[in-house]
Amino acid sequence: MGMDTAKRFDRIVAILIQLQSKRIVKAQELADRFDVSLRTIYRDIRTLEASGVPIVSEAGVGYTIMEGYRLPPVMFTREEAGSFVAAEKLMQKFTDKSLGAYYESAMFKLKSVLRGKEKDWVEALESQVSIVPGQVLFNEKVPNALEILFESIAERKQVFLKYESLREETPSERRIEPVGLFHENGFWYILGYCHLRTDYRYFRTDRIHKIARTSLDFLLEHGTIEEHRKKRDEVAKTRVRILVEKSVAKYIKAGRKYYGFISEEVKGEQVEMTFMTMDMKNGFARWYLMFGDYATIIEPEVLRERVSEILKKSQEMLTA
Repeated sequence: MGMDTAKRFDRIVAILIQLQSKRIVKAQELADRFDVSLRTIYRDIRTLEASGVPIVSEAGVGYTIMEGYRLPPVMFTREEAGSFVAAEKLMQKFTDKSLGAYYESAMFKLKSVLRGKEKDWVEALESQVSIVPGQVLFNEKVPNALEILFESIAERKQVFLKYESLREETPSERRIEPVGLFHENGFWYILGYCHLRTDYRYFRTDRIHKIARTSLDFLLEHGTIEEHRKKRDEVAKTRVRILVEKSVAKYIKAGRKYYGFISEEVKGEQVEMTFMTMDMKNGFARWYLMFGDYATIIEPEVLRERVSEILKKSQEMLTA
């Protein structure tokens, strides 16, 4: 079998597996995944149809496999089996207890179809991989927060929250229509339409004191979470430029993206970094203080004033 023929065979098998993983799969989605042309995907689909796979296609919609058609259990490679270990550890630490338990149950089913040597590979890794989150992601009183939110999004049902915001002394009661969830800066966030505020709001899962299902349907069409986050990124931002010593610049690379990092330029023994930040007064200013003794603010002047203000207040607290 030639190399091109082998690659095509592997791609066709992968396409079949993907078709079984979703109700509808678009041709462009397949072309993007395998980095081939739409014409190639059309040809591969025809090959699957010719081999007896009952594929239903609809122009402008996509492909789906006729209900009831299934292949025998898929066999995993050693590397794929090993990837389950990292996924399981992440699910245990970065999701709530409810979803973590569901994933653990799913893992037993996945392991059950592994060959003997793949089972040994996974077992050898499991006890040697540990993940410790840097933040508290969920309130222990709400162990099933993500489960309820996933259900709410899928079924388009409102949820009830008792939520503690930074500006409120006591948790407030909210009814929200969850649009989506994302993990950022070490925390899980919910983007949802809040009926109390009659607007879209972000809710951090560790500040949820109570969550409950309701029988109320969504009242609005919300679009995708990507569309909403894009709008958030289009709000007014402040241009910031700082000079950071080379010896320190490399250590802040991981965190700078959360503060609107745009570009950098090496200037001698320093690195000039440019940001477009949405929260200069609190977010950026307080982050800057982490390495401020190795950096200089070029612009804006208001950032220098804000950093000085924070330092002055800190000094007053120390001498009080």
